[in-house]
Amino acid sequence: MRTRFAVLGPVRAWRGDTELPLGPPKQRALLALLLTEAGHPVAVHEIVDALWGQDPPDSAVNVVQRHVGALRRLLEPDLPAGGASRRLVRGSGGYRLDVDPDSLDLLRFRALRQRAEQAVRDGEPPTATGLLIEALALWRGPAASGIAAEVRSHPAFTALDGEHLAAVKEAAELALEAGPGLGARVLVTLRQAAAQHPLDEGLQARLILVLAATGHQAEALDVHRTVRTRLADELGVRPGPELQAALQRVLGHTHAQRAAPPSGSAGPAEDAEGTAQQDAVATIRPAQLPVDLPAFTGRRGELARVRELLCASDAPASTVVISAIGGMAGVGKTTLAVHWAHSVADRFPDGQLYVNLRGFHPSGSIMSAAEAIRSFLDAFGVPGHRIPAGLDAQAALYRSLLADRRVLIVLDNARDTEHVRPLLPGAPGCLVVVTSRNQLYGLVAGEGAHSLTLDVLTEAEAREFLARRLGAERIAHEPDAVAEIITLCGRLPLALAVVSARAVVNPAFPLASIAAELSDSEDSLDAFAGEAPAADARSAFSWSYQLLSPAAARVFRLFALHPGPDCSLAAVASLAGQRVGQVRPVMAELARAHLISEPLPGRYGCHELLRAYAAELGRAHDSAQELEAARRRMLDHYLHSAHAADSVLMPTRDSIQLRPHTAGVTVPRLPDQTAAAAWLETNRSVVLAAIEQDARHGSGEHSWQLALVLELYLDRGGRWSEQLDAQTRAVEAAQRLGDISGQAFAHRALGFVSGRLGRPDEADAHLARALELFGEIGDRVGLSRTHRRLAFLANGRGRHEAALDHYAEASALCRAAGRRDGEAGIANEVGWTYILMGKYEDALTECGHAVAAHRETGDRNGEAAALDSLGYAHHHLRDHERALECYEQALRLYREIRDRYLEADTLVHIGDSHREADQDTQAESAWREALGILDEIGHPDAEHVRQRLTDLAEPDRSRRQ
Repeated sequence: MRTRFAVLGPVRAWRGDTELPLGPPKQRALLALLLTEAGHPVAVHEIVDALWGQDPPDSAVNVVQRHVGALRRLLEPDLPAGGASRRLVRGSGGYRLDVDPDSLDLLRFRALRQRAEQAVRDGEPPTATGLLIEALALWRGPAASGIAAEVRSHPAFTALDGEHLAAVKEAAELALEAGPGLGARVLVTLRQAAAQHPLDEGLQARLILVLAATGHQAEALDVHRTVRTRLADELGVRPGPELQAALQRVLGHTHAQRAAPPSGSAGPAEDAEGTAQQDAVATIRPAQLPVDLPAFTGRRGELARVRELLCASDAPASTVVISAIGGMAGVGKTTLAVHWAHSVADRFPDGQLYVNLRGFHPSGSIMSAAEAIRSFLDAFGVPGHRIPAGLDAQAALYRSLLADRRVLIVLDNARDTEHVRPLLPGAPGCLVVVTSRNQLYGLVAGEGAHSLTLDVLTEAEAREFLARRLGAERIAHEPDAVAEIITLCGRLPLALAVVSARAVVNPAFPLASIAAELSDSEDSLDAFAGEAPAADARSAFSWSYQLLSPAAARVFRLFALHPGPDCSLAAVASLAGQRVGQVRPVMAELARAHLISEPLPGRYGCHELLRAYAAELGRAHDSAQELEAARRRMLDHYLHSAHAADSVLMPTRDSIQLRPHTAGVTVPRLPDQTAAAAWLETNRSVVLAAIEQDARHGSGEHSWQLALVLELYLDRGGRWSEQLDAQTRAVEAAQRLGDISGQAFAHRALGFVSGRLGRPDEADAHLARALELFGEIGDRVGLSRTHRRLAFLANGRGRHEAALDHYAEASALCRAAGRRDGEAGIANEVGWTYILMGKYEDALTECGHAVAAHRETGDRNGEAAALDSLGYAHHHLRDHERALECYEQALRLYREIRDRYLEADTLVHIGDSHREADQDTQAESAWREALGILDEIGHPDAEHVRQRLTDLAEPDRSRRQ
């Protein structure tokens, strides 16, 4: 019977289907070394060096000989005493292991790589890619894993890992040439390798390119940002040419996808703009499914049932509900949904959407349907300023995008039927998979959903589950212990996974000892057989928690206080009141214990059941004062970090004065606007959740301050629905505190966003209330800025005279407060109002006063804004030469102060003036530079600029005015 060997991962050997026991660690290491050099002799002194390093025992050679004898008996059990071995041969001063090329995964791997090289020479990239994918599938982890770390550092093993890395890069390059289908197959291996080699720029560049080629443009850009940050933090260098070139290709690919409207189409400029945006959205194919579980086990009956729903490829897709009996957690709803979704994804060529609705999040930060729809619209590339206000209008746009498309949608962890109803398509063709702890009767009765109730694993499936993770040999050796573990876990997949992880991490532990520990535990796993969901998780995780170091146990308990889906290392450090360097190894320990996850490098999340368990532990072990102090540190982290980011993005903006943050808080360094914008975008959902959590369950002080700090960022990004929610919470929090200043700021922000959303009555009421409150505390600057907001909204309604009245009030208040900078800003806004009224000569006067006043006070941002307005007035007077002079001065100032958005805005104006002067080459150059900036910062105005370039390239179109 043929013996097979594995060394691309754990060192293993099988005879037929039976795995052979490989004996003590040194014996296993010797076999690994011989396998890496299969067919070639390995000298005894090389073996001794590999097994013992620089300090071998005197008996080292004798030990090697004993291990050789043991391996011969293992590999050739019929070998007579004193007989010559045919497999493990002595010669050339050492030992040679002879194996059939088909019996060793390493030799098969190398043979497949050679065949791939030949396919490349023959001009067959798809064939070569397929061969490399087959070769990489042989790897089950780092070469010769499971042997001692000091032995694994031997060059023979590190060279094998180098071969794996080279093959991954080759497969990625060929996949880019072969097409997205093969790219998707390479992606899992490529992601794993990139995670293991985070500073390998060549590997990361290939990951970025393959992600973009397979429809994961957003993730590709995230990877680039993460690598850039790591290179800066850990090596102090900038990305090299390979990474930069990959980024440019991704950006170019994204721009190319957004196709222009067909030549010859007629209509107003706004119709052309809308058509271009619809075409751009139509080309985007989201691919949001989480990674499929490699060790997925069982569920054959359930999979057969759900596959019947798609038995006819041309049949309309149905809605499927996967729910657990009695709301049981950890039964594998998400795992099954994701596995099934991957298996049928090719049936839905227009993409896959995925969202975790957080229906049972212990902090109460459930994802609303509006937030989920917004994330889907973002995935389809809908610009923020084109997304309508209100859930009904957004849902209608979402359903319109799905009409006549075949998209797979996974709605994970829904609270109830009403939670998901707005997310359902309005026409057949799409498949929706919904998971929930509740049985969604309303979805079945009202929407005709097909319900699948998921039970725990069968006895056979539970045994297979353990065998896939622990190995058939280990399971077969202790059948009684395995049966006891299955019983104690109640065949619940989550509990089985936790127990398996512990057994894998501790391969020397007998399974009987693990079963005994579970049985003797104070929180016994017997509770899994009952009906108490909280007890299920508590029993499953208690022993994992007990094995943690005191530092890791404390951080795990505090992690439950975090409101969002994930967080940064700096946020964890703030929770713990420690330095980042102190908590990094603690988070690594928690990740190894499977108590937290790291979905992205440096971002940490926690399963909801684990978070609930951590919260219980915190209440039991930590004082209320300590928990409150940790919560305050966390909120201080987000408040001061958001304030820092806002100050970098808008350095001249009036902002609240924060009191110093609590000791132990970490605030990230944000050196430029790119870093500031990236921080705000990455942490936006967490900050919004913190606003809600503090408003509902905390003091409320952080809630209104966070909302105020986030106000301008949300406004400029067109995220007005999020702004409305945040400022509503801020008003409630400030009112509960009795904080007049906080109420005034929150009402002002709420009034302004209400105006943005077309709610004039609400806008007027909130802004009027803000005037009352600012007047009550005698805040003239606050009153002035409120009048400026009222003036802005009045201009938006065409009530320019009313706007001028508000500006007059605002100017008088600033004068009384001694704020020359405020008066200068108001003069500029008055000038802009005159431009809207067509009074361009009056605009020149006001904007000229604004420029002079800003120069006198040294406000370069205000000076630049006034120069831009001055140029705009000259532009409308057809004095393009003077307009360009003003614009160039404004541009220089914006570049000096590094205001990227307003730099782009001025470049657009420069392009407009060149276009009006029939200087098309200069116009195109300015617009392209502006487009590059806007795309880099992700601003919705990029679409307007892209449309200008499209119109410029098509002379038959009417000019944009």
